[in-house]
Amino acid sequence: MNIYEDIRLYLPKYLSEESTKKLLREIADFPNILDGSLYTNRLQNDNIIFQGDAIKELPVINLPDTTIKKTPSIILSNTCDIDEANERAFPSHICYAPIFNLEKYINAVKRIDKYKQEESLNQHIESIRKQYITQILYLPAGEGLDYEGIVFLDRINNCKNTIIERNNLKTKRLFTLSNYGHYLLLTKISIHFSRLQEKVDRNEGVIIK
Repeated sequence: MNIYEDIRLYLPKYLSEESTKKLLREIADFPNILDGSLYTNRLQNDNIIFQGDAIKELPVINLPDTTIKKTPSIILSNTCDIDEANERAFPSHICYAPIFNLEKYINAVKRIDKYKQEESLNQHIESIRKQYITQILYLPAGEGLDYEGIVFLDRINNCKNTIIERNNLKTKRLFTLSNYGHYLLLTKISIHFSRLQEKVDRNEGVIIK
């Protein structure tokens, strides 16, 4: 079985055949089609928060600093888990991570000795844009995001589900991910949190070098 067939096994079964073919073409051309393909405007009028949505202002804290700032953030919670129509015995929280401006990040890392050389800095930024760094999700400018953004998947925040009012959600949402964008997000999350490469035998307690 080839990789194309392997990927097809893990695609959402609810997609139409046309959408499935389009998504497969986009995956096959990764990472050369990052720009417009990550976002869709077809769900902009829905008052549902979708996994991968960017919300303009969510409270973000970076402990141990206790300062709370309102920051554009990407939703990491599953769409169904935060759907207000789903009744549950306990209140759900929304998990999300702040979206940082890539240009500001570049200006910051320029001060690090390793990246003072232009070649090293350029290689690092290229790796970010090509999604090669496992803990960073790169977001090209598009839809309501007017700058290149990056999301550190190890800087997750959470808040009560009710903090985001669903009425007129369109005014609070920067973008919704397309099928391709959502697949990319899930892939990055899976690699960052679930890859079995820690090299620890948990029965023996031995670290394999």
